[in-house]
Amino acid sequence: MSREGLGLPRGIGQRDYGAMSSTAAAAATGSGSDGNFGGFSPTEFISLSESIAANTIFVKQSWQFLEKANRTIGTAKDNQSLRDKINDIQTGTNQRIGTTTKDLQRLTVVVRGGDKQQKLQVEKLTSDFKQVVEFYSKSQQSIAAKMKQVFLVNASQADDLANDAGIPGTAEQQQELQRQRQLQQSLQFEQDMLLEREQRFREIEANVLDVNHIMKELSNITSQQSEVIDTIENSIGRTVDNVESGAEELVKAAEYQNRYRRKVLILLIVAVILGLVVTGIIVSKLKS
Repeated sequence: MSREGLGLPRGIGQRDYGAMSSTAAAAATGSGSDGNFGGFSPTEFISLSESIAANTIFVKQSWQFLEKANRTIGTAKDNQSLRDKINDIQTGTNQRIGTTTKDLQRLTVVVRGGDKQQKLQVEKLTSDFKQVVEFYSKSQQSIAAKMKQVFLVNASQADDLANDAGIPGTAEQQQELQRQRQLQQSLQFEQDMLLEREQRFREIEANVLDVNHIMKELSNITSQQSEVIDTIENSIGRTVDNVESGAEELVKAAEYQNRYRRKVLILLIVAVILGLVVTGIIVSKLKS
């Protein structure tokens, strides 16, 4: 079956999964890998964000391929080549998921020196990646269960053939012996195929368990980011409260100043009136 026939995304199924790892991102910006940063790095933030977004699309394409391949397992189009492609895709995608998880952990540390918008952007990247990994993991589990079911059916059919071989016939002994030899060869071939399929099934099952471990790490990253966002919201809330309190104090100060000015103006008017009265009295006495 061709890769295009199953909707295999470009680049999947190859061994070279050239995702930008956290180490490469660190090398691009000169940052160490121990999580210590001298400040917020816009270059590293952009590099990691773009890498995570690209890997999220990659995992989504892998999930879509697994969904399409899942409908082929157990049908006439099911073959070993398809099983090999499924295994290669899951192996490469799990590696990409592991790399992206490390990049998210690093980005969570980098963005601590950024602003609220950048922290919200990281939270969205994590949420989108976690969601597509959940879909991908469910497809893995579905394929593993279906392949196990097909394996059990094939094993049951092999047992039926073996039971039929033990039934004595009424034909000549030489022909019976020849048929038994052919049947034994056929059973040996079936057994080899079953062992090979069981090995493939174990590989896929191991990949599913690996993704489950990744999901726990993503949940921890989401919890850490939620705490950071909550801290930002609390800081913003306190800042707003302080600004409002400061505005109220300014209003009160303006009121006090206006009252003081009115008092001063009234005192000046009274002083002027008293001065005019005294002046009038003095002038009248002088004339008299």
